[in-house]
Amino acid sequence: MRGWLVTGTDTGVGKTVVASALARWCRESGQRVGVCKPVATGVPEGHVGEDTRALLEAAQLSLDWSTRVTPFAFPEPAAPTVAARRAGRHLDFEAVVAAVRSWQDWVDWLVVEGVGGFLCPLTPGKTVADLAVELRFPLLIVARTSLGTLNHTLLTVEAAERRNLAIAGIVLNEATKPTGSWAERTCQEELRRWLKIPILGPIPFCPEPGREALRIFQQLSRETLVAEITAS
Repeated sequence: MRGWLVTGTDTGVGKTVVASALARWCRESGQRVGVCKPVATGVPEGHVGEDTRALLEAAQLSLDWSTRVTPFAFPEPAAPTVAARRAGRHLDFEAVVAAVRSWQDWVDWLVVEGVGGFLCPLTPGKTVADLAVELRFPLLIVARTSLGTLNHTLLTVEAAERRNLAIAGIVLNEATKPTGSWAERTCQEELRRWLKIPILGPIPFCPEPGREALRIFQQLSRETLVAEITAS
């Protein structure tokens, strides 16, 4: 099973938009694609989270698949370690990894969406970065275009490279209405000065960012995003 792990420089940067577009891109090419956001927070008991619904729609899966897409969900909108404690539950890292790998007999490609940023605490003693190390999927890093994104993006890239993880690309997303600042106007160019990683986007701030994200992927060859890594 091969795929990508979509992570971000922070929460609310547009990971679900990018993950959903990536799943649609794979499906359009005739591939069997699965989607998994193994841990979600801010989801009321008995409900299916908005991110999970978006991923289900992108992969053309019914609501019956919701617990396979997101097996661990908690009401508190906080880091998973905090949200699990608030719910009186224990979140086990091996169980999270197993939930992701359970897709391997069903799909050719798997799009995994992390929670929060790359170093967001996931389970006791483990972060999203540790999940990435276990899966060995290439990363797609989603970043805002606003002030501060240079620092956040370079820190995320450094954390990934120190773990010897492949980075397939960085996707810039106008998660908030642009102000026209120099920080916004120059972040893509400046990131290219500092990094050799493909910089994709930006996805414009608009009513349907998923459609714009899909257009970005449709302009690429799959080889542009696929590192020579296969998850065991």
